[in-house]
Amino acid sequence: MQTFVADGPLPDWDASEEEIDRREHQLGTISRPVTSEEATALATCFGPDDCYGVAWTLVHLIETAPSRVPQWEDPGPEAGDWAEVLRA
Repeated sequence: MQTFVADGPLPDWDASEEEIDRREHQLGTISRPVTSEEATALATCFGPDDCYGVAWTLVHLIETAPSRVPQWEDPGPEAGDWAEVLRA
């Protein structure tokens, strides 16, 4: 999980197939359920679009946390509509 978070926000649709596959693989290796703290860290990793569906995988991973909505101060401008998706 630390590597995924350290790599920052998901890339946009202009990213290479290799980059998108790498980030998707990173998500797949994160143990479920995540803790509330991990969900909060993961919530900072949304990019400007859905990254060919990878952002939805991230949403579903965050939803495995015991708290309903990650408690973040501000997910940042990159989170855009994804913060609202999680709050809904």
